[in-house]
Amino acid sequence: MDGTPRPPATPAQALSAMDHLIAAHVIGQQELARRLGLNVTDLTCFAFVLEAGENLLAAGDLAARAHVTTGAVTGILNRLERAGYVTRRPDPADRRRVRVAAVPAAVNRVEAVYAGHYKRLTALFADYGPGELAVITDWFTRATSLAHEYLEKLNRNDPEEDC
Repeated sequence: MDGTPRPPATPAQALSAMDHLIAAHVIGQQELARRLGLNVTDLTCFAFVLEAGENLLAAGDLAARAHVTTGAVTGILNRLERAGYVTRRPDPADRRRVRVAAVPAAVNRVEAVYAGHYKRLTALFADYGPGELAVITDWFTRATSLAHEYLEKLNRNDPEEDC
């Protein structure tokens, strides 16, 4: 590869490292959510709203991304709206649908809480060459797809299907 030389690793070591990363991030997300006055699911949904940017998500799209029911997303949006994180807007193309927009002051609060961590991660990524970053990005993308597939299998709750 093209960055700093790395020690060899086995798939088992990589899996263990991933498990440790996920555990650290789950605990970190809980703490960040607490500091923002949210729960982790609500913070995750707010992140989906932020990611959508100007292409405002419909409430149903948010439910699909978060793997929750439309009824559950209504509760999530109620909490986010009460806490000042989002506003709901009627869909101009379909008045039965609601679109979700982030409140700019809330965006600033969330960005401030994440700024230090993202700065450290950016510095960590700078230690890797372009080819290594391509591999890391590919791995994250493919692992995320596998995680979504697994979650869909779990949600189907089909005893005949291996999870």
